[in-house]
Amino acid sequence: MIDQKASRDVGEATHLGPELSRRNLLTGAAAFTAALGLPIPFAGDLPAGFIPVALAQDVGTLAVAKPGLTLLGDRPVNMETPPHLLDDALTPNNRFFVRNNGQPPIGVDTSDDAWTLRIDGEVERALELTITELKSRFATVELDLVVECGGNGRAFHQPAASGNQWTFGAVGCARWTGVRLRDVLQAAGLRDTAVHTGHYGADTHLSGDPDRDAISRGVPIEKALEEHSIIAWAMNGEPMPELNGHPLRLIIPGWPGSCSQKWLNRIWVRDQVHDGEKMLGTAYRMPAYPVAPGTRVPNEDMITINSMPIKSLITFPETGARVNAGEPMMIRGSAWSGDVAVESMEISIDFGASWQAVEMPAARNRYAWRRWQAQLTIPERGYYEVWARATDQNGTSQPATTPGWNPKGYLNNMQHRVAVFVL
Repeated sequence: MIDQKASRDVGEATHLGPELSRRNLLTGAAAFTAALGLPIPFAGDLPAGFIPVALAQDVGTLAVAKPGLTLLGDRPVNMETPPHLLDDALTPNNRFFVRNNGQPPIGVDTSDDAWTLRIDGEVERALELTITELKSRFATVELDLVVECGGNGRAFHQPAASGNQWTFGAVGCARWTGVRLRDVLQAAGLRDTAVHTGHYGADTHLSGDPDRDAISRGVPIEKALEEHSIIAWAMNGEPMPELNGHPLRLIIPGWPGSCSQKWLNRIWVRDQVHDGEKMLGTAYRMPAYPVAPGTRVPNEDMITINSMPIKSLITFPETGARVNAGEPMMIRGSAWSGDVAVESMEISIDFGASWQAVEMPAARNRYAWRRWQAQLTIPERGYYEVWARATDQNGTSQPATTPGWNPKGYLNNMQHRVAVFVL
């Protein structure tokens, strides 16, 4: 009989993740066939050490501020979206993941005339602008932009990396309304000494200490001046949810979501690389060279993450889907990348032994994810997995398993896969 937990899966497909060490799973195609209750037509292509995704699920959801999302922690609040709830061209506000470092501001007037943003530092004239002034002084833009946590996929690193144990759902693509960051910086008059930004928000440190920042990251001035880097006040045509940064936030697309400061109230233009909270040590930083799993890496050998890697998701069907042999089955998903654009998308149903290209229309604008789809007809009864693999314009494709172990488990872009039972 098929494990009931597997049949309740909400799409969190996994490879050999940390939870597997707690299970007494049988190995071998024959044992898997017995456990699944169906034959495995491509059993000869099973990779070494393989565990069927249908037997490797351990997902729970809590109905909280965003029903259906998986709550990873409540202090601070962090929630991820099961892949099957990302089956929209634009991620609905109530399904957009939440990554917080501190506590959202409480008892603060967030109206357009009350909230202010200060631009200071290496500028000719410091500015203090309300949201009303941002709307009236600068051209408004609407852009479809992906935001993804740098730790998305952390749960699958071995040995385990510290931090929120994101699987695949710390990502979303929304239509953001705001003004270009470069227009505001240029209005302040950037000096020749301007090399980096430092971002600040109104969220409070978990300790409650008003003199400590929950997070304060920044980006090189060249990234800040890109036309797709914006200061946003609306999300999918509505005020953004409080947990996603209402009333004002940055969107720095293609880079870790931590660069996209929420509850934004200050941008400090600096003459050096910003050294705010979560800019030093191991925070959003990777070893400058490959390291063996479990290696202790000196802080001086760590470099800051910038562009995110190529990635994709299967958003339909979800793991556990049942279809009849010989009947057409639709497969859908999304692909996205950092500064290097997505080039192509492929799927496999024989455990990666062969791949077929899928239809993937162009995105509305750069840094939006690209939706893709394909129709499959599987003639033979059995257990199958659909694997997804995207490739960027440099020819870099997603790996089958977790790449490049690092102390904080960043930049895991392994292939997503879902289980399908063909009856």
